[in-house]
Amino acid sequence: MSKNALVSFKGTKNINTEIQLTGSKSECNRALIISALSKKLVKVENLSNAADTVTLNGILNNLEEELEVEIQESKTVDVGPAGTAMRFLSAYLSAKNGNFLLTGTERMKQRPIGILAEALKTIGADISYAENEGFPPLAINGPLSQKTSQVKIKGDVSSQYISALLMIAPTLQQGLTLEIEGELTSKPYVDMTLDMLAEVGIEHSWNENSISIAPQSFKAGTLIVEPDWSAASYWYSIVALAEEAEISLPALKAKSLQGDSQIQKIMKIFGIATEKTEKGVSISNLGLSLETNQILDLKTCPDLAQTIVVIAAALGKNMSFTGLETLKIKETNRIAALQNELAKIGVTLNEDNLVYTLNTDELHFPEKITIATYEDHRMAMAFAPLALLIDEVEIEEMQVVEKSYPYFWEDLKKAGFSVEEKR
Repeated sequence: MSKNALVSFKGTKNINTEIQLTGSKSECNRALIISALSKKLVKVENLSNAADTVTLNGILNNLEEELEVEIQESKTVDVGPAGTAMRFLSAYLSAKNGNFLLTGTERMKQRPIGILAEALKTIGADISYAENEGFPPLAINGPLSQKTSQVKIKGDVSSQYISALLMIAPTLQQGLTLEIEGELTSKPYVDMTLDMLAEVGIEHSWNENSISIAPQSFKAGTLIVEPDWSAASYWYSIVALAEEAEISLPALKAKSLQGDSQIQKIMKIFGIATEKTEKGVSISNLGLSLETNQILDLKTCPDLAQTIVVIAAALGKNMSFTGLETLKIKETNRIAALQNELAKIGVTLNEDNLVYTLNTDELHFPEKITIATYEDHRMAMAFAPLALLIDEVEIEEMQVVEKSYPYFWEDLKKAGFSVEEKR
């Protein structure tokens, strides 16, 4: 039976603490694929303990010996709820020797993969849909027999599709040129992938909407994973909602490969300052007021959306947001989930032609609130800080945080929160 977390904050709302964050899941998962493609010529340090990374690392380790010889029988590779692993392994396994059934949870089977699968098929991969067209599970017979080095792919659905293709590109006989159609969503994540490849000797060219990577070899090296800026965002939320707060986040880099490091700039709107220190960064609340007519475009950092929307709602700010289209195909339909849970504090999130606007006119804080998480780690962590404003916040299925931030509840306790497990 899953457990709930009953979160409260009984002390003075002056928080001063240091939080050591886990390694970035985004960096780790890319580093693991790159390491595997290089046949461990590339080493990885500071691995994340996030469930998604543990899953991917386990799968790659289990496959390492088997991929050295042709696998006659189909091997089932189950990523569970790990979306990044599903996308990256779709490309990785296509380039490897063997027959695979790549599958996941029931929710994973509802998350589209067709754009990536069809791009891989264009290149020459032998991929078919084992159940529903355009969705996992995927039957993959590798290695692909490359038919072309040119492929078009939509840029406004998931940058992970593009990153998956870029990482296998140097191992392909003809290399690869991706022509990105339309606006590129989450460009910082594509930049991250290319920067990490460059660290281990893989060169690329990017001209307008085309990215090209020639066939080339990986150089020996070590990819050192930075702490997770996505996880840092929840501490920005706590600083924003506390009366006074200063939180130190060691080893974070103000100039980072991670797109979610944009939280530094975004939170200035809420009066939150980020200071570079000898140890990492420190964040504090300057007590500045926020203009209510702000429109934020989050297309380059959609994983921050839930955190930022909840902060704005709790502070009574009728802000508008764009760039949220991809939220509907994440771990859950995050737009619907936000609408459902914000309604519990009297806030609506209205959609009008891809613009999402908060209405906080009926904002209120009950003595207790219960938040559904929809099997989504970010729902749990975005809403937990409301315990600074509400006596008791019960978060359903508290274990969902294991996907990206396993020690979240323990870290909350370090900051003075009370976290009680309930069945």
